[in-house]
Amino acid sequence: MLRLPLFSALLVVLPAATFAAATSPADDLPRPHHLVAAPDGQDAALAARRYAAFWNTGLPAFAEAALATSFMDRTLPAGRPQGPQGPLAASQAFRAAVPDLRAEIDDMVVAGDRVSVRLHFQGHFSGQFGGVQGQGQAVDFRAFDLYRVEAGRIAENWHLEDNLTLLQQLGVVAR
Repeated sequence: MLRLPLFSALLVVLPAATFAAATSPADDLPRPHHLVAAPDGQDAALAARRYAAFWNTGLPAFAEAALATSFMDRTLPAGRPQGPQGPLAASQAFRAAVPDLRAEIDDMVVAGDRVSVRLHFQGHFSGQFGGVQGQGQAVDFRAFDLYRVEAGRIAENWHLEDNLTLLQQLGVVAR
């Protein structure tokens, strides 16, 4: 397997729409606003787009298509189950608080078996979170994920969310 360093001269900068169209015209998946990808990165990018579609819609079928059965969350929050069930539970709980949650891919970099993704989440806090009832206030925060993709599915994930901004917007933490 050829491994390409992130800043290799072999990396190609492609218009996001060109690369996204090369994956599958049948997939109605989020498309990155900015994309840098190695020429052989289509399967890894497709897995990342499917996972973004899961966060964008909450539909478990997208997570099932994106995640390996042996999926490992390497930055697992306390109380969340390991494996594919973890993101499913997290999405369900978060959508109870923010039913209209949307996720966009701002940036995606694909190199070898790694995909880095900068996500932008938006919606309205109209449900409940931690005993706090939402009043329809806007939720707008960012997250960063790093995936290791194996056989076209995400095998490992390291992630960081801007939880301080999120908790302030929910009214759980004072600004």
